[in-house]
Amino acid sequence: MLTLPQHLRDTLKTTPIGTLVPDEKQLLEALNQDQPIISVGDRVSATLLKYNIQPWVIIVDYIHKRTPVSPEIQQLLSNYGETIKKIKNPAGCISDDLWNTLKELLAKPVTHSIRVDIDGEEDLAALAAIALAPLGATIIYGVPNKGVVLVLSSQEHKDVVNDILQQM
Repeated sequence: MLTLPQHLRDTLKTTPIGTLVPDEKQLLEALNQDQPIISVGDRVSATLLKYNIQPWVIIVDYIHKRTPVSPEIQQLLSNYGETIKKIKNPAGCISDDLWNTLKELLAKPVTHSIRVDIDGEEDLAALAAIALAPLGATIIYGVPNKGVVLVLSSQEHKDVVNDILQQM
């Protein structure tokens, strides 16, 4: 299990790994739907689904800002995915369960939709997704009160994440 040290918390909050997109309209304009999309977080995943964008993988915990999501968002999310994986992941960590599940799922070809339900917290799942996603995939994760970050999977982004993971 990897645990986020205190000195990295502020860095990750203030320095996005990809491009910060402040609103839904800009997100929709920036998305390349021809590439696989991995969405980390309840609000960002629900936003994509609301606009009929079908991510390859969504990673959710049914909590937003430490509060359960609305019944409407919970229903929208829980109805998504042809394959559903349920895993445990404590806050501030990337559990072996999370890492191994994403490693297995993201190594396969994109053939159907997948939902990963997290018992715990999904916040750091974006790091694992960036590290493990195939090149060219798009990873999207929410940043509370700021918008979402859009990351095109590249070796450069993988290197940044691997440096962070080595410090954990």
